[in-house]
Amino acid sequence: MKDQTYSDAMARLESILLQLEEGSKSVDELSDLVKEAAELVKFCKTKLKTTEADIQAAFDGA
Repeated sequence: MKDQTYSDAMARLESILLQLEEGSKSVDELSDLVKEAAELVKFCKTKLKTTEADIQAAFDGA
């Protein structure tokens, strides 16, 4: 996920959600998808916090 963008992560999360909603995955596949989704959510939260801090710093420095 090193070079992943927020947009890419969100698109992948949407894809995973669609797969989960289908209900046709095995328990092992579900487990893998949920783990991947958790990592993507963590990445997105971090990206949002970093962006918020950058914006705040820009306004504080202005």
